[in-house]
Amino acid sequence: MTLQQAITWGRQQLSQSEDVNADVSALICHVLDKDKAYLLTWPERQLTEEQQKLYQDCIVARKQGRPVAHIIGCREFWSLMLEVNDSTLIPRPDTETLVEVALGLELPANAKVLDLGTGTGAIALALKSERPGWQIMACDNNEQAVDLARRNSQNLGLDVEILCSSWFQSVPKSSKFDLILSNPPYIDAADPHLVTGDVRFEPHSALIAENKGLADIETIIKEAKDYLADQGWLLLEQGWQQADSVVELLFKSGYKKVNRWQDYARVERVTGGTKVRAERE
Repeated sequence: MTLQQAITWGRQQLSQSEDVNADVSALICHVLDKDKAYLLTWPERQLTEEQQKLYQDCIVARKQGRPVAHIIGCREFWSLMLEVNDSTLIPRPDTETLVEVALGLELPANAKVLDLGTGTGAIALALKSERPGWQIMACDNNEQAVDLARRNSQNLGLDVEILCSSWFQSVPKSSKFDLILSNPPYIDAADPHLVTGDVRFEPHSALIAENKGLADIETIIKEAKDYLADQGWLLLEQGWQQADSVVELLFKSGYKKVNRWQDYARVERVTGGTKVRAERE
């Protein structure tokens, strides 16, 4: 089987996939340990029997619904290649909006930052790659996710403190952060999308929240004020229909400069505000 034949066969097998070309390209590159340019340069190259068997197994796994990121064991986020597994969410392009908004804030060169529910460490590590002077702490309540994030931190050579904590539970109460941000669970348990696509293979504990998906967001908004420095920012990713509700929660909790930001699809994906000064609370 030549490389071109393998690609054609893979596309036929995954014809029902939402992004068949991207899936096939990622899987064949994984099998060959080559980049996408190689696929265009050497279409007549013969796959070895071992490569052909591995590729066919990968295609079958994808056809059965397994996420590509789980099959190949990694996912790119903010130009960083992150190890992924089924202990936490697969980093998504939508979440890069949270990173962009954070980088656009006027924060000190040595800002103290807290990433809640870090999962793979994607957000914290992306920020550290862009702002080496920031002191970044990240936490997750899943020990497997914590181990995963620590491996990614070590593999990328990005110094982020990562601890096991259910939201603020293990964060020192004396800590005051210039920025707290999170991509928390925000999907309603009744959402029909939970039984389709890649989310079927991701932990529902990282996806689902009570109160129509707003329970964890509400908890973070209330508790963050005790950990924010004066004029410190809180940024939250939320679902595509939740921006109005999150804005209301922020205002009710006394946050100022409340704003919302759109993702690449012009969906209001990130909402945030600043803590008012202590004397005004």
